[in-house]
Amino acid sequence: MNCTDLALKEFLVRAKINTYAGDGVLSTSSRPNSKDLHYSEGDLIYIDSYFGSADFIGEEVVFENQKPIWGMNYYGKMLVDEIPSGFIKCLKSALKAVTVENPFRGPALFEQGGFVYKCLWQGDISKFNGNEAIYFDGIEIYRLSFHGGYIK
Repeated sequence: MNCTDLALKEFLVRAKINTYAGDGVLSTSSRPNSKDLHYSEGDLIYIDSYFGSADFIGEEVVFENQKPIWGMNYYGKMLVDEIPSGFIKCLKSALKAVTVENPFRGPALFEQGGFVYKCLWQGDISKFNGNEAIYFDGIEIYRLSFHGGYIK
């Protein structure tokens, strides 16, 4: 892997802001019924591929010169039948607030329009796992688990 940790982290932040969180345009589906989002700069390509909507599973992979170098798997689930108005806006706003220091999902804490987003993780860019949740009126309405790291 030629990409440094810092360069990878900075690329991940730009990729995440320009794909799902930033209402990026869907790419051609790579598998039956998958939703795929692509972002590239030079020799680096980011692909986020997921299935489902209220309950969903997905994978983000970064390729350098067509070789996979980093990945993250995630599974998320709505915990309520009626999704409150503003939920998606809050989630995407939190995901756009991703930091270079921890470019996994959103920041540790984010609040918007009565929603509270919380994200906890352990590890670093090389190997990590974590969980995020969104609360509305003090009730947890959404939960997601993620894990990943370098691919060799």
